Amino acid sequence: MGTNNLIFLENIEWFDESGQELVHRIPEEGSGEIKYGAQLTVRESQAGVFFYRGKAVGAFGPGRHTLKTANIPILTKIASLPWAMSSPLRAEVYLVNLKVFTNLKWGTRDPVAFKDSELGLVRLRAFGVFNLQVVQPVLFINTMVGTKGMLTTAEIEEYLNRVIVSRFNDLMGESLDSILNLPSRYDTLSEGLTERLSSDFSHFGIRLTHLYINAITPPAEVQQAIDDRSRMGAFQDMNKLMQMKAAMAMEKAAQSEGTSGAADGMGAGLGLMLPAMFAQYFAGGPARQPANSGPADSTCPECRHPVPVDAKFCPQCGHQQVVFDQCQVCSKNLTPGTKFCPRCGHAVEDRPIPRTCTKCGAENLTDSLYCNQCGDKL
Repeated sequence: MGTNNLIFLENIEWFDESGQELVHRIPEEGSGEIKYGAQLTVRESQAGVFFYRGKAVGAFGPGRHTLKTANIPILTKIASLPWAMSSPLRAEVYLVNLKVFTNLKWGTRDPVAFKDSELGLVRLRAFGVFNLQVVQPVLFINTMVGTKGMLTTAEIEEYLNRVIVSRFNDLMGESLDSILNLPSRYDTLSEGLTERLSSDFSHFGIRLTHLYINAITPPAEVQQAIDDRSRMGAFQDMNKLMQMKAAMAMEKAAQSEGTSGAADGMGAGLGLMLPAMFAQYFAGGPARQPANSGPADSTCPECRHPVPVDAKFCPQCGHQQVVFDQCQVCSKNLTPGTKFCPRCGHAVEDRPIPRTCTKCGAENLTDSLYCNQCGDKL
């Protein structure tokens, strides 16, 4: 039943059949005449946000809720004659999917520049997957959704990918001197990248729960240099292993009774040892995935005290946890209608300006440290 019917009250609920919708608005087309007493059913994995007369007036958790408006069946239609029988008291409900969206892809569309201490300027490609979850439904709607009827993961994936690549470029420039050391740094890079992105995602009411770096691939000639160095290191380790095994076999042979028995034992030991050595050397171990776990509990942005995920106010300082907007400079939670941040004084309407590289002219995020295009420090 629609939200513009004449007599009956609305029963509002939503099921995500695709598994990819972050937000769904009811009604899907514009707003509606949701009546006094309409019922809203919110599932365990959802949050409901009620907009009335253009403002968010309530956020609802799991359960059945009664919506209150000034739209009364029949009477509202009669009173709406000057507006062509369409009530000016418009309302809509946004249902936000709070589940963890997994296996979202990120990667460099074009190779990013990296200044290597040994190889000079090289261009790298990187890709991986990440998981996200909406934790502040009102802030997410106000900053990312706007007035759209629905929003899917595919629609925000491209923007989030740009943010991840920019932060990845900064992290590489700060924490890595040469890509020859990459194989042992995947876990560290993944953890550092997740930490840097947490603040970026929180501005939109999103939490980055996991991020994995699947591969960082340099050009073919650089990859060949890395392979050559790895082979040299492997052969050195193998020589040490062979020496140790030979010494152990000789020790066992010396303990055996009789010269003939010792020689036979040593020969047999070496004969059995070499196949195992080569098998162990050439057998590849299972690839290790970085283990990143997002924070289990949310924290108050004002006093950093742990608070329950569904809490509306901090039990320690009383700070409001349902975020309508955030300061782009200090991340202070702002109440509706605020024009200046009460913490830092920054104007709410002022949005970050992209940083332009003076060398190549490419645009980067406001607080980027290195240019994504040429690798030069901004």
